[in-house]
Amino acid sequence: MTTWEVLAESDRHQWVYQPLVGVGPLRFGMSFEQAAAALDEWTATVTPAHRSAFEGDQRAGFRTAGSPSYRLPLTAYFGDSEGIVCVVADALCGPQVSLDGIPLVGRVPSQLDAALRELMLTRGTSPQYFPEGDIGADEWGLVIQVQRAGDVLLTRPVLAVVRQRAYTVWDGMPYDELEVH
Repeated sequence: MTTWEVLAESDRHQWVYQPLVGVGPLRFGMSFEQAAAALDEWTATVTPAHRSAFEGDQRAGFRTAGSPSYRLPLTAYFGDSEGIVCVVADALCGPQVSLDGIPLVGRVPSQLDAALRELMLTRGTSPQYFPEGDIGADEWGLVIQVQRAGDVLLTRPVLAVVRQRAYTVWDGMPYDELEVH
């Protein structure tokens, strides 16, 4: 596996996103211990979030057995007293997360943008475009970021809850996630 290699769809864990509830086996509000138990086949490394607007935030990187050390398939952020506040699946090697049958991870941004926009409008949700031009919706706790895969960009969804002292999902996103490209 090379640095830019993208994991085949059939080799990814398949998870469903329930907006503002959770993704796969993880639920917003879970403690690190509960998350680690829910992801019992995964190993985790916990560090303070590098840059956060919220004091005490922790960043947990989860890997499956055999994942190279330079790959981090899943990242979860834990608030000091809030438990999980944000989950991010890596575009290259993370689990495939779907929302209403639409795969969110590792997609060409323009294709996912069109599919999400249609879903949002069908459900009466106004699509939001955040400062970097990424589509999302506060009421779904969703911001679609991008991540480089060689010479292309692929989608890397940020799934989160709007935190206290934050007006939007974007405002409460860990700054670490704004630096991934």
